[in-house]
Amino acid sequence: MENQKQYVTPYDFKGKLPLKQAIPLGLQHVLAMFVGNLTPLLVIMSACAAIGDAQSFMAIQVSLLQNAMLVAGIVTLVQLFSIGPIGGQVPIIMGTSSGFIGVFSSVANVMGGGIIAYGAMMGASIVGGLFETVLGAFLKPLRRFFPAIVTGTVVLSIGLSLISVGVSSFGGGSSAKDYGSLENLLLGLVVMIIILAFKHCAKGLASSSCILIGIICGYIICAIMGACLDTTAVGADGVEYTKAWVLNWSKVAEASWFAVPKFMPVKPVFDARAIIPVGIMFIVTAVETVGDISGCIEGGMGREATDKELSGGVMCDGVGSSFAALFGVLPNTSFSQNVGLVTMTKIVNRTALGFGAIFLIVCGLCPKLAALVSIMPQSVLGGAAIIMFSSIVLSGIQLITKDPMSARNMSIVSVALGLGYGLGANSDVLAGLPSYISLIFGGSGIVPAALVAIILNIVLPREKAPAEEK
Repeated sequence: MENQKQYVTPYDFKGKLPLKQAIPLGLQHVLAMFVGNLTPLLVIMSACAAIGDAQSFMAIQVSLLQNAMLVAGIVTLVQLFSIGPIGGQVPIIMGTSSGFIGVFSSVANVMGGGIIAYGAMMGASIVGGLFETVLGAFLKPLRRFFPAIVTGTVVLSIGLSLISVGVSSFGGGSSAKDYGSLENLLLGLVVMIIILAFKHCAKGLASSSCILIGIICGYIICAIMGACLDTTAVGADGVEYTKAWVLNWSKVAEASWFAVPKFMPVKPVFDARAIIPVGIMFIVTAVETVGDISGCIEGGMGREATDKELSGGVMCDGVGSSFAALFGVLPNTSFSQNVGLVTMTKIVNRTALGFGAIFLIVCGLCPKLAALVSIMPQSVLGGAAIIMFSSIVLSGIQLITKDPMSARNMSIVSVALGLGYGLGANSDVLAGLPSYISLIFGGSGIVPAALVAIILNIVLPREKAPAEEK
């Protein structure tokens, strides 16, 4: 009877699930991160193309996007099941990191853009990934620098930084010409209501798959809206545009059914101008991964992550990033969106997440399937993202409050969020400082919040226990 229970529960990491449960539970993880997995590549390719040779990037764009899916799936399987010490065996989905966008944009400017600059990013990612792997191998003696108060602050800052991303998607995507329109907002709201209804009013698989159901309903609603409403509008510049919620079926029709991924579509270039700043970013990424794994284990399993889980997870980050660079893909790290999904649903079963990874690999081999997921309107994603990202904030609070909120701990959290996260989230205030400082501290706020929390944890004296005071 005990074995049978283990077979059917999706809340046990190593329990076996029937396909009818595992496939939808894994698929909703892919839908939660698919757009985010491709966006950093599109941003960096655009930055390099704007400065250098745009035609070169047009020729390899499809290959790079295809490789991003394949790499994310393979690295996720390593994280779930591990190969020796590499992989934490934790319920984490891996994908292309958006944390490197700032530093890579700077590298593009310094190196003049084009394929050469992009190749330098790949070379720096190979070196930086190996560096992070070494950090992961020695994480156990370093873990004393990452107590719950530090990792909790990092997780909290991750959640706070992602909420604004979720709200942006909720409005249709900040780049959309109809951003914030009533149609986009209502679509996101309806998807959110559907998710909440299935989460709290349904039972069993329907409740566990609430995110997937909400997204599928979002597709259906968009199709109905496309048949009943005007799909185009005229912008302030007098140019007609397609509304953000419209499903671009032509993209699916034009995509091929099968394509072999290209190995090393961009030749790596090893240049110190790229390696040094990217190497610093890999240190911060290791801290962020510790925070992600801690938040995921705390929120999904109700316990602290072990040394082995953290070390293997960070090593997988490093090896996965070097592996990704060989396929022309930006560094692969733990995806905070999926941490929020695990925290919300408590679905930690690696069989389910493994099917999500397999689906990513299939997307890498089948461009048509990848195109079907990539046409998801941002408002549909936003309706799910706001709930998931808010769950990450709560996980951070749970980690922070594991220990009593002493004056010391309150100072660490308040200064890290106020100064660290505040500076990062409002990076214009750093405009008068040297560019390398803006490079490290600007952006999402995760990096400076993590560094401030680590430094304060080392510097501030610990309170004596009552027995010691006597």
